[in-house]
Amino acid sequence: MAWFNHLIALASRTDRIGVAVTRLGLVVVLLWIGGQKVTEFEADGIAPFVANSPFMSFFFAHPAPEYKQHMNREGEVVPANRAWHESNHTYTFAYGLGAVIVAYGLMIASYPWLPRLAAVGSFLVFVMSLVTLSFLVTTPECWVPNLGGPEYGFPLLAAPGRLVVKDAIMMGAALVTMADSARAHLRKKAAAGAAPKTAAAPEEEFAGVGSPSSW
Repeated sequence: MAWFNHLIALASRTDRIGVAVTRLGLVVVLLWIGGQKVTEFEADGIAPFVANSPFMSFFFAHPAPEYKQHMNREGEVVPANRAWHESNHTYTFAYGLGAVIVAYGLMIASYPWLPRLAAVGSFLVFVMSLVTLSFLVTTPECWVPNLGGPEYGFPLLAAPGRLVVKDAIMMGAALVTMADSARAHLRKKAAAGAAPKTAAAPEEEFAGVGSPSSW
């Protein structure tokens, strides 16, 4: 058991590594997924989430569930469907969303130089993940459909639902990096505030020589 206790002791000191890996993971996922929003197949895939969301559906020109007739499989190119998504503003929305997600990733990546900005970026990712999780309630495609089999509906997640539910992890990771970035900013601010006092100390000491208080 001594070796196991030693491993536990080592594990207890990996929190800083864990935070760093969490931050790196967020940055990689945000930049990768956000950057991929410029591809049309990725934009097609977000149509059900946006069209059914009470917070985002106004971005689209056509109401749900009209998108169901124009969904492309990943890698598939159907010109008529692409034309419909163009008129629906699907691609325009995806480009804007991708730019926002990439911006969040860059904000978190600024941690070594601008921890306050990184904290704000983490908070925005937390909010974004919370909104994404709301798709579990608003998007029918998140659940296995009733196609005649015995297994369908809640709690059986379909592929879109499995994609969305992972944001619960991202939400927690964003809180971890937000707290760590905020602490780094406070430390940086405290160090900057202490520096002038340290520099002024010799002058104050020199000025006090010979005064009654120094006797």
